[in-house]
Amino acid sequence: MQSQLLGSSTSHQRLHLLPGYRRIRYHRLFCHIYREFRSVNIRNGLLSKALRVNHTRSIHDTTECATFTEYVVTDPSHPYVIGTQIRLTPDGQITQIDSIVTDAGDWLFNATGTQYYASREDWFVIPAESRDTRETIKAAGDAYLDLFNNPSTVVPWGTPCARLEGGVYTGRGLPTDSCNVGVPSGVPLTNRRYVIDETVGSVDIFLDFGNNKIPDTHEFRVEKGRLRFVHTMTATGGA
Repeated sequence: MQSQLLGSSTSHQRLHLLPGYRRIRYHRLFCHIYREFRSVNIRNGLLSKALRVNHTRSIHDTTECATFTEYVVTDPSHPYVIGTQIRLTPDGQITQIDSIVTDAGDWLFNATGTQYYASREDWFVIPAESRDTRETIKAAGDAYLDLFNNPSTVVPWGTPCARLEGGVYTGRGLPTDSCNVGVPSGVPLTNRRYVIDETVGSVDIFLDFGNNKIPDTHEFRVEKGRLRFVHTMTATGGA
């Protein structure tokens, strides 16, 4: 699939701009829609609402015909932080939309904090000659996730590196910032689904967190084989 087709038909043109709002437009309903990995009706719930989006960033997987988009809504009446993976056919027809929607009550949720820190990061396009391979990017993300259940896993930590977990940020703007600040142990992270964009060194991974299979997404930015940014959303049970 051509990157132009993938980018225009999904994470950009699919957003219908109202006055200050964005509503996802679905011209074809012949696709599977999931929220927290459970099937939902596209005509009900969050998908039927217009949301004022304060921050958004997308990656495009032109090998697997998929996208991932991070949305932050800071509306005081109901803030959200949302991660959405979309799967498509080679000719651009959407076949699956899978979202993790976090709000009040979810793990470390703070939409204002997420928007503040995420908007200050630079996920620039990496020059072609300096890009990591898909395999390297995927391996870096997997190593981080494997660490939760295998403390001997070697993770390619980068320096600096900053982790945005819910609305909590580890970065202080220092060259010594590290993402190696500890993770739980004995926690399997399974059923991983990937979207990889070599142009920005990013992989997003939807997964089941722990034995309770909590819906979770971890997105990584990898530069020169090492972790630079980590973003997480975990739907532990919001409002």
